[in-house]
Amino acid sequence: MPIRHTARRPAQSGAFTRRAVLLTLTAALAGAGLGAAHADQRVIRIVVPYGTGAVQDTIARAISDELGQALNASIVVENRAGAGGTVGTAQVARATPDGNTLVLAAASHHIAGYLYKNLNYDPYKDFTGVAYIGNTGYIILASAGLKAKNTAEFIQAVKAKPGAYDYASAGNGSASHLGMASFLTGAGAQMQHIPMKSTGDAVTELLAGRVQAITAATIGVTAYRNDPRVVFLAYTGAKRSRFAPDLPTVAESGLPGYSFDSWLGLLAPAGIAPAERDKINAAVNKVLADPKVQTRLASLGVEAEAKSPAQFQELLQADWDAAGKLVAASGARVE
Repeated sequence: MPIRHTARRPAQSGAFTRRAVLLTLTAALAGAGLGAAHADQRVIRIVVPYGTGAVQDTIARAISDELGQALNASIVVENRAGAGGTVGTAQVARATPDGNTLVLAAASHHIAGYLYKNLNYDPYKDFTGVAYIGNTGYIILASAGLKAKNTAEFIQAVKAKPGAYDYASAGNGSASHLGMASFLTGAGAQMQHIPMKSTGDAVTELLAGRVQAITAATIGVTAYRNDPRVVFLAYTGAKRSRFAPDLPTVAESGLPGYSFDSWLGLLAPAGIAPAERDKINAAVNKVLADPKVQTRLASLGVEAEAKSPAQFQELLQADWDAAGKLVAASGARVE
């Protein structure tokens, strides 16, 4: 019996071993096939020239999954922060214009062209508008300690003590800096500018009462609407925001013609093939029509809207011209 048992055991072991090897090879080949299929999938990088949590970063991640599905591609959001957004933007300007490297840009994109003396790329000529995503406005807030209940009272208080009060921004030359600077110029009022590293830092200064005002993107301050430490004065857009319909615009509050907001969209390096640009544009517009995406963007204070490449490029031309006037009026400059 021990001999018969011993004779059968190697046969079973060998059969088992052969089956195991075959199964292992099959699995390996299947895995290799899947890996090859995944490797063949297109990868599109959306560069966000700011850190994690910035407005552009939040928006890029809000649409990345659906955009990947629409393009049958893997969307990778990369944060390349530095020098007011110019580091990451410069990388995209130098990238191959094949549609696989995009930058999620906003109004600050064009502002940089007039703000930085030695910028190593041209924000307008070195990029092509691929897909417009939407618009976000700004809100002017005052410290409750200033005792101003509206824009007129705020301007009156500031004018009574020229240069005695401070306002904070997300940094020298940032949209929040230039938005407030243009507002004060239009109002004929003077305040000292206190540049911070981020919108969050500027809000903290306001809440602590160390500055008397800020201008910040809607997404960055809506959570403080009922905070007794601040007063929401006005919305900077040309028309009232659907996210704060009871808040008057600056133009309605005594500065006719004043308007300041920010577009949001995807830009590619100049030279992208029209067919590739149109393909990405159609995919983004499809994503923007998704109710889930619309709700997601609305929660971020973005008024989403689909535009054709031609319409987006027309907007970029107008914004490029407006940015020059805005920077000139503010007197801001970064060496």
